[in-house]
This record gives sequence, structure tokens and C-alpha cells, in this order.
Amino acid sequence: SAIVLDILLKVEFCQYCYTEEVELTSASVNRDSERVGPDCFELLTVLGKGGYGKVFQVRKVQGSQTGKIFAMKVLRKAKIVCNAKDTAHTRAEREILETVRHPFIVDLWYAFQTGGKLYLILECLSGGELFMQLEKEGIFMEDTACFYLGEITLALGHLHSSGIIYRDLKPENIMLNHEGHIKLTDFGLCKESIHDGTVTHTFCGTIEYMAPEILTRSGHNRAVDWWSLGALMYDMMTGSPPFTAENRKRTIDKILKCKLSLPPYLTPDARDLVKKLLKKNPTQRLGSGKGDCADIQKHPFFRHINWEDLLNKRVEPPYRPSLQSDEDVSQFDSRFTRQTPVDSPDDTTLSGSADHAFDHH
Repeated sequence: SAIVLDILLKVEFCQYCYTEEVELTSASVNRDSERVGPDCFELLTVLGKGGYGKVFQVRKVQGSQTGKIFAMKVLRKAKIVCNAKDTAHTRAEREILETVRHPFIVDLWYAFQTGGKLYLILECLSGGELFMQLEKEGIFMEDTACFYLGEITLALGHLHSSGIIYRDLKPENIMLNHEGHIKLTDFGLCKESIHDGTVTHTFCGTIEYMAPEILTRSGHNRAVDWWSLGALMYDMMTGSPPFTAENRKRTIDKILKCKLSLPPYLTPDARDLVKKLLKKNPTQRLGSGKGDCADIQKHPFFRHINWEDLLNKRVEPPYRPSLQSDEDVSQFDSRFTRQTPVDSPDDTTLSGSADHAFDHH
């Protein structure tokens, strides 16, 4: 019988999240009937850490795909249960995983659980965060920004067409694969089944890229993702987000009230697109209409893009990560990668009722 996982993710920066039930059956994720567990993977390197647990680079050592490198996200159930009030479910539920197969969205390969832990096995994105690249360059030239923004637009459009709002578009969730193509990761804050006219009220995420209507909690829909795309575009082309201040409260004030100021060196097309994406009123924002991403794709800023070629990865990425091998972790933070990779023994036996939080209801 399918193991049913409730995947939860502690969202550390979020005081306001509420819990939603999300289920992930191993039958829906695991691509074949193979029984997969922790012993199928050898830990290689620590890639990241958070309140929820750790992300490791791992190698599959048995069954199909033996020898293949993956990223393994380990979430501690006990942590999750005691933090029930500030947890949000990762949007890794069966439906999302099935609908969300897309060239520019991270692939989830396997999911399983042990007594105290939940495991997600994802494709390993060895190119690291896109914004490490931006930090090196300072700012991106317009054609470089155009390529990345184009791939992100296609990923967001795909999510929207499945009724999913991403809501957490920010630099650290945009990774590069080994070839330099974009992959959106971390579905911790997605909201599902938001088709026309539906609005939702949760408030979470990194403040600088957040749409005004999320901050005022006046209800929001998929247009929030296009605001974030605008904030990201501004950041790529100027070196910092459009509205920033010394603290959270002042930043919020600026996003809500401040007029957008654009540096003189942006081309007219770039200025126009940024302005149309950063409209404070969501109904006036480009992409908020029926056309969604199609309206953005038609903007003159993207006039040189062949969208079919872009979707099929026939466009050469502006930057190819220099990687020595599949295991190369040079694009990740050495604070993590130099740690010894250990998945601490699973000695947690949750009380019956707590453990049932992870069963199929």
C-alpha cells in the first residue's frame, strides 16, 4: 500500500503561516515500484541547512539509477510537530508533482519516510543559486537578464496554468542546473488550486520581492508572481531590489508607498516592462489579465526570444557553471560543504498521535 507522507516545512521567517494538509504518496512520486529508503543513498556533502533539517548531496547506491547524484532534503517530523503553528506544507503533494514536470522546475524523484523523518530526493542542481552569479557580475547585461527572466516566466506560467501560485519567487529559490538553465525550487510557500477569481490570504516569504497586496493582506492571486518577477528583473539589472530599507517595517512602507525610481541606463523596453510589472495595483499589473504569462511574453523587452526554442532548451545559457564532475559542489556555500555529512540516527519515536499527523486521513 502507498505510504502517505505529509510533508511539512518549517518556514522560519514566517510568523503568520497556518498549516494546510498536504499529502504525498510514494506511489505518486517514486517513478517505479522500487522500495526506496535511506539505505539506497550514500551521503556525499552537506549543501544546506535550516530549521527544518538538512539538504545533502547523495549518490544512489542500489536499485535503478545506481550511481546517479541527487539532492536529499531531510525534514525532522518531531521538529515539525512541535512547531505546528509556524509550519507550512511544502507544495509537494501528488497533484503538484504530477502537474509540475517542467524544464525549469526542480524534479522530485523519490519520497519516503522513517519513524522520525521525511525524505525528499530531488534532482541535484549543481549550478548553485543564480544570484551567486549576479553577485560575481554586479549586474547582468540586458540580454543575460532577458534569458533568465524568459525561462522564469515560462515556469511561472506553467504553475499558473495548473492553478498554483508560486508566491516565493526570490533569489535563493532560483537555481541553475549544470548547463546553466533556470530551475525554480522550494515549493514551501506555493498555494494550490487558485484558478480565476480566487484569492488567498497567507503572508510569508522574503519581504523585498513581495507584492504590496501580500503585505497588506488584502487577498492576492497569481499577479503576485508577476510583481516578484519585476522585483527580480530590477535586481538583476541594477544590483539591488527596487524597494529596500534598513529594516522590515521601513521596507514594507516603501513597497506600499514609494514611487519606483529607475536608473537612466536601462533601455526604454526594460524600463517599460519593469514599470508594468511593478504596478502597485494588481489589476493594472502586466500578466494579471486572462492572458497571464502570454501578455508578458509579448512585451517588446522579449522581442528577440523564440519561446519555443527557449522552452526546449535550444537557447544557449549566458553562463555555464564550471563544474569538474557531477559531484562538484564548488557553487555551494563552503560553510555547509566543508561539514561532515551525517544524517543523525533516527531515534525519534513520536507519540502515537503525533506520528499520525503524517498518516493518510
